[in-house]
Formats: sequence, structure tokens, C-alpha cells
Amino acid sequence: MPTAPAPRSRALHCVAVASVLANIGIVLTGGAVRLTGSGLGCPTWPRCTDQSYVVHGALGWHGVIEFGNRMLTFVLAAVALATVLVVWRARPRDLVARVLAVVLAVGVPAQAVLGGLTVLTDLNPWLVALHLMLSLAMIAVAVRLLHHVRGGAPSPPGPSPHPAVRWLVLATYAVTWMVVYLGTIVTGSGPHAGDVDSPRNGLNPVGVSQLHADAVFVLVGLTIGVLVAVHIAAAPAGAVRAARWLLAVELVQGLVGVVQYATDLPIVLVELHLLGACATVVAATALVLSVSPVRPARRGQRSSGSTATARNSSAR
Repeated sequence: MPTAPAPRSRALHCVAVASVLANIGIVLTGGAVRLTGSGLGCPTWPRCTDQSYVVHGALGWHGVIEFGNRMLTFVLAAVALATVLVVWRARPRDLVARVLAVVLAVGVPAQAVLGGLTVLTDLNPWLVALHLMLSLAMIAVAVRLLHHVRGGAPSPPGPSPHPAVRWLVLATYAVTWMVVYLGTIVTGSGPHAGDVDSPRNGLNPVGVSQLHADAVFVLVGLTIGVLVAVHIAAAPAGAVRAARWLLAVELVQGLVGVVQYATDLPIVLVELHLLGACATVVAATALVLSVSPVRPARRGQRSSGSTATARNSSAR
């Protein structure tokens, strides 16, 4: 009869899931700030104005939106701190989980400082793009942590993928990040600057949009190749499932991208496309992890979930 995970194992899983969701959430709220033209609602940083750390009525609703997004950074920080504490208290000690938790914690002030620099430079589009890329990288780290605390092997044991399959998956992952970055460049050339007076990157929106679309075609082709390869190589079910999910996300994301382009970038669709970028990073990272070889745990380094299961089994 299956047993419930130990409380500490559940805590690890909860903070890992919270890390993924919180990092996605801060991307979406940041997008809402830009799409509503509220990027300079608080015109300076770290204060909201030269005289105050908090928003006041003269700044209007743009100030409320930007200040609210800044306050959500503290929610992200609280999640990161909780993750570090739970991981540090877990026994046996897990070095991988600790490193990932620390990276997530350090990423919060890094994101805040980079966000502050974007404000101080009047929303320089290249810094805005870098800010989003850092946030997406933190999502990938959070997915890695979630995969790790779940045991690193969510699917039943099966044959290890052929090295050629792993290399194809890694190539797909690299192109995923290229596509995402090109998307930020498209955004930097378009109309949603975050403020009416903020600069654009000066590139031709039609040209960079076409370059972005071409990269998407390459990504979809590679993903189809991965899906065929994992079937032919009889890869574990988790790898097949991850490849299917990535392809599905890419197709939906591509559809949203085409529709938003054809309808002059309505903010609802742009925000949905931003959510799709987060989902693409999550799915692509999960695919990489699904074909990564699981290293044997060192003595005293078993995952908390495995330890809990062993203890419960011995108790029965």
C-alpha cells in the first residue's frame, strides 16, 4: 500500500512548486507594468520618487501598478528565503538542492537591481530584455529544483536515451533560449515600451519579427526531431511526454504570436504570449532533465523523498 510522503518531503515539494509559480508570477506582473505604460510610474529607484519610498496620489494609477510590482519582489524574496530554510533543514543534507536554493535566493536581489537600472535608464530596451532573460533563467533554475526534490526520475525506470538523443535535446534547448531572446528584441522594437517617452532599440520591427519567426520554425523542427528520436530510441516515457508537451506549448505559443502580430499587438495577447514564453522555458527545461542521466546518490545524500519512503517501509 503506498504511503504518504513525510512532512519534510512535502515541504520541499511545496517550496519548489512555489518557487516556480512565484518566478512566473513576477514575469507576468512585470509584463503588465510594461503593457499598461506604467514602467516609470515610480520614476526613480530604489525610492518611488526622490522624496518617498512609497507611491502617492500624484503618480496616479501608473504609480500604483509599478509600486505594486515592486512590492511583489518581497513576496518572491519570502518564497526564496523559505526555500533556503526548508532545504537547509532537510536531512540528509542535499548539496544540489542547497546550491539551487541559494541561486534562487541570490537571483531576487539581482533581479531587483537590474529592474532598478531599467528605471534609471528610462526603460532602456536592452536592459529590459536582459531583465526578462534573467527572470526566465530563474524559472529554469526553479524547475531544476522541483525536478530534483521529486527524485529526479518521475517516470518508471527505462532504457537511458542514446547520447545522440541527448545532444539533439541540448541543441533544442539552446535554440529555445535563442528564440526567447529574439522575442525580447522584437519587443524592444515594438510599441509597448512601458512609457510613452521610453526609447526603442531602433531595429526594424518587421525584420526582427521575421528573424524571430524563422528561429521558431527551426525550434519546432528540432522538437519534432526530438519527438521522433525518443520514439525510435525507446526513451523513457518521461522523455516522450516532455517532448510532446514542448511541441504542444510551441504550437500554441506560435499561434498566439501570429494572432497578436496580425491584430497590432493587443495587450491581452501580448501578456498571454509572455506566459507562453514562461511555459516554453518550463517545458524545454523539463525535456532536458528527462533525458539527463541520473547520477547515483552519494552516501548520505539521498533525496528526502527516498529517505522518507525507506523509513516508512521499514516501519511497516
